[in-house]
Amino acid sequence: MTIHIGAKPGEIAETVLMPGDPLRARWAAETFLEDPELVNDIRGMFGYTGHWKKQRVTIQGSGMGMPSLSIYANELIRDYGAKTLIRIGSCGAMQAQVKLRDVVLAMTASSVNTPSSALFRELNFAPCADWPLLRAALQAADGKGIFPHVGGIYSSDTFYDERPDLIQQMTRHGVLAVEMEAAELYAVAARHGARALAVLTVSDHLLTGEALDSDARERSFADMIEIALEAAFSI
Repeated sequence: MTIHIGAKPGEIAETVLMPGDPLRARWAAETFLEDPELVNDIRGMFGYTGHWKKQRVTIQGSGMGMPSLSIYANELIRDYGAKTLIRIGSCGAMQAQVKLRDVVLAMTASSVNTPSSALFRELNFAPCADWPLLRAALQAADGKGIFPHVGGIYSSDTFYDERPDLIQQMTRHGVLAVEMEAAELYAVAARHGARALAVLTVSDHLLTGEALDSDARERSFADMIEIALEAAFSI
């Protein structure tokens, strides 16, 4: 048991899927896992452990933003021995060819600042996904007839961004989408020798203003979760 995770030793699997929303963690566990067991509910940040195709997996909410994600990723790896962490969440498209409901596999994650930034001082560290996981996710998507976008994303530490100039430059440089956690997940995983990947579903579009409603988001997220599970257990 840690400050933020109430699971007992052995109750967290080596493979952890991490949605930001704890209610999405519950939905994903009840939908995709066999016999999911609630192993954490401290601060309402639900975590469940169960089995998917006889493989043991935990689905643990991370909260919103990189500071919250950093807490859970550090404790999952350091205190519970998690080896593979896959973020499953929503993102906002930043390129015209990226459409609502599309899946994005984050090869890299740019940011203005992360909780890990102070460790690097003057170094501009480039957080990236684990290559075997990324390749496995691409193969899993192909097997489902899904054609994901693979490339760089932007992890923002602000939801209500007031830097249109920055958005314009990232769009100009081919950044696919924006979300709020992946850059820190990749940094924490690299620091501790764990595997990490972000598999994202496009829920809104910065260029067109389109957005999915809550029901459409839930239906669209199923493909993302299945890709993440297939990738985690095929390497």
